[in-house]
This record gives sequence, C-alpha cells and structure tokens, in this order.
Amino acid sequence: MSEPTIPKPTSEFIQVECPDCNKVQRVFSHASTQVHCQVCNCLLAKPAGGKCKILGKVVEPEKKAV
Repeated sequence: MSEPTIPKPTSEFIQVECPDCNKVQRVFSHASTQVHCQVCNCLLAKPAGGKCKILGKVVEPEKKAV
C-alpha cells in the first residue's frame, strides 16, 4: 500500500529587520494582522489577502524542522 501524500505548508516564519531601529523580529509569512516593531512601533508587515506584505528588510527565512 502506498502512503497518502500530505501537502507541505507554504507558510513560514521570516526574520525581518526594522528599517528604523534595525531590530530583528520574527514575522509569520501569512500574518492576518498588522505587525509592528516591538521597540519603535514601526509597521513591519501588513496583511494582503494571503501572504503579508513585508515592509522591512528580510534577513533570512527560518529553517523548518524536519
């Protein structure tokens, strides 16, 4: 018997650098609410109907655990 295939999620956590204070913060790629910097309250990401629009600099996506 063959095992059923389970689709892999396309969402991930992304490390985003704030353009104002350069603080790095993790943001969910499909965030449904606005994400603000915890230090200076600058807007880092806003929802865009599916994937969110990242307004800061993407440092590096998080590696998924296997």
